[in-house]
Amino acid sequence: MLVRHSKYLAGAVAVAALGAGVMVAPAAHAAAAVHMVRPGQSIQAAVDAAAEGDTVMVMPGTYRESVQITRNVTLMGTGSGQVTITAPAGQGAQAAPTSVPAATTAGQTATTTSTTGADTGTAQTGTQAAAKQEQGTAVSGTTTQAACAAAGHGVCVTGSAARPLTAVRIMSLAVTGFRADGIDASGTDGMVVRGVLVKDNGAQGISQERSTRAVLRDNRAVDNGQSGIFVANLVSAEGGALDTRGTVIADNTLTGNRIGVTIRRARVLTVEDNSVSGNCGGVFVVGDENNPKAGDLDIRNNQITENNRFCAATDRLPAIQGTGVLLTGAEDTRVTDNTITGNSGSSPMSGGVVLYPSQVGVANLRDQVSGNRFTGNVPADIADRDTKGSGNTFSANSCTVSEPAGRC
Repeated sequence: MLVRHSKYLAGAVAVAALGAGVMVAPAAHAAAAVHMVRPGQSIQAAVDAAAEGDTVMVMPGTYRESVQITRNVTLMGTGSGQVTITAPAGQGAQAAPTSVPAATTAGQTATTTSTTGADTGTAQTGTQAAAKQEQGTAVSGTTTQAACAAAGHGVCVTGSAARPLTAVRIMSLAVTGFRADGIDASGTDGMVVRGVLVKDNGAQGISQERSTRAVLRDNRAVDNGQSGIFVANLVSAEGGALDTRGTVIADNTLTGNRIGVTIRRARVLTVEDNSVSGNCGGVFVVGDENNPKAGDLDIRNNQITENNRFCAATDRLPAIQGTGVLLTGAEDTRVTDNTITGNSGSSPMSGGVVLYPSQVGVANLRDQVSGNRFTGNVPADIADRDTKGSGNTFSANSCTVSEPAGRC
């Protein structure tokens, strides 16, 4: 149902936005349309009908479909406990064995993952529709919805390097039970995801590739097969780290995932004020031999606690358990003023803050670990295991045990 902003409808949008902590556009923008979606109707049909700047307002209910966004629109629910986008029957995460029980270690929950590569999931975002968009070919939302669904994602946001989407907002809803990513975005600038629950998806909860200046705030990522939040240059191709120009990952709750937050081949962003607990690993920064290197980012003021689930080894990584923050192949990364407690395991990656040898031999350089509060991390609060690293500093931390001694 298409309506123009009336006083009542504008108020409804404002209430939903304020419930997610989002500022509402001033009255001068009241000419934009709001497309109402009710149970039994198609979110994708409303997105296809929306013009640039419109809002698709989803009423309480469960919607079994994938949704593709290829223009600058707002997709808004009435709350993550009221609006759920989930996979159609037989197409959800249960259809692909991304996470199955395994033997436990030290009495912790055990998970094995069938995806390949580092803790970053599979190379699944380069769909044919995205390739057409990159080449400048017009692609309808309905056409790309099929590609989004075929890839196993819940909500796909697809721009390009030549034509990034610059005003996409996803707010106040849940995306659950998809085979791959809950929200999969590529080619965006300034995208906002706020007040969203991503749960029980087979790969990433929220994934962003080739995107800049994102705001990922006040979300909950729970029990996803890979990372709760994943930011990268591009999984499916080699390349230097992407300058995100200030992406912010803040005030999120990340629990029960393989990794809480993964930054892979990306630079210039902030991870702050998040609660990261009950994952196999908390926050990972992963670089490689390409230039520029991953890093020049801040991990600060986070609560990183008891990330003690057990995730079995892959073909590229050892088992993960009890890792608070891990830096591998990263430079100029600042880990400051975090509370890092109770991360315990027997993996080579276990510890409060771990500087870990890169799989491709790239050293950690000039990383700073300062002002953090450590307690109860096993085998060490701070573990500098990168023998090739140089210029890394450790100062003003409250901790007890370090590897080697003297880092506390």
